[in-house]
Amino acid sequence: MAKKVKYYFDTESLAYRKIKPKLSKKLGYIGLFLLASALFGFLCFVALLNTSLLDTPKDRLQAREIETMKLRYSILNKKMDEVDEVLNDVAERDNNIYRAYFNTSPIPTEQRKAGFGGVNRYKELEGFNNSDLVVNTSKRVDIISKELAIQSKSLDEILKLAKEKNKLLAAIPAIQPVKNEQMKRIASGFGYRSDPFTKVRKMHEGMDFTAATGTPIYATGDGVVAAADNSKSGYGNHIEIRHGYGYLTLYGHLSKYKCRAGQKVKRGDIIGYVGSTGRSEAPHLHYEVHKDGKVVNPINFYYGNISAAEYVAISKVANQENQSLD
Repeated sequence: MAKKVKYYFDTESLAYRKIKPKLSKKLGYIGLFLLASALFGFLCFVALLNTSLLDTPKDRLQAREIETMKLRYSILNKKMDEVDEVLNDVAERDNNIYRAYFNTSPIPTEQRKAGFGGVNRYKELEGFNNSDLVVNTSKRVDIISKELAIQSKSLDEILKLAKEKNKLLAAIPAIQPVKNEQMKRIASGFGYRSDPFTKVRKMHEGMDFTAATGTPIYATGDGVVAAADNSKSGYGNHIEIRHGYGYLTLYGHLSKYKCRAGQKVKRGDIIGYVGSTGRSEAPHLHYEVHKDGKVVNPINFYYGNISAAEYVAISKVANQENQSLD
C-alpha cells in the first residue's frame, strides 16, 4: 500500500503543494525506532541469559563447581551425623559409666549441646544463593567442635580422677565407726524415728551404735579433722572429718577425744571414745555421713569390713522404726 501524500493550498500561488515532513520529526521517528529496538534487544538478551542457550564454558564450569560444592557439603553433613552419633555415645558413657564410677556429677545435656549466643557469627556467609546450606553446616561444625572440647576436658578430669583413684577409695567412708562383730550394736538407723525425749516422730539423720563409755571410735575414711569440740547443739562432744571429694563424717556424744582439729587421720585410726554427752539418753555413738552438703544413709558405706550376709543383717535392724538414742 502506497504511502499517502498530503497537500496544502497555497493562497499566494492559488495552487496545491505537497507537504514535506520536517527533518527533526524524521530524526525523532528514527530515534524512537532505535530506542525501541535497543529495549527489545536488551529484554531478549536478559531472557537468553536465564537459559542455557548462551552459557559460556566458564558458566558451565562454575555450574559444575556449585553442584560439586553441594555434593561435598552433603557428604560433610553425613559425616557430621556419624561424628555426632559417636559423640553422643561417648557422652553417655562419660556420664553414666566413667563419672558414675568415680562418683562425680555428670555434665548436663544443655551444657554439651549449647550453641553460641550474642553476635551473629555467620553474617558474612549470608546473602548468597546457597547461604542456608553453608550457614547450617558451619553452625554444625562449630557446635561439634565445642562438644569435642567439652568432652576432651571431661576426659582429662576422668583421667585425673583415675590417677587419684586410690586416694578417692581411701577417702570414702567404708567401715563401721565402732567394732561390731556380732552386728548387735545398732540401736537406731537412718530415717524417721521416735524422739527419746519428746516421743515425736522426726528425721534421724544418722545411725546410733550402742557401746559402753570408753569404747574406741574409728575414723571411717582418710581425711582431716575439721572439728573436735562441742560447738554443735545436741551433739555434745563431737568430731567432724572432711574426707575430700564431697564427703564429711560426724561422730557425736563422745566422752573423750584422741585427735584435734587440723590433724590428718587414716581409716581405722582411733579418734575418740564413746560417751553420752549432749542430748543423749544413754552411752552410744551417733554417726552421720554427708555427701556434697547433704546427709545420706550411713548404711551404704559399710562395704569395707562386712560380708553380704552381715550387710543384710545390719539393714534389717537399721530399717526398724524404733526409738533413737538422741
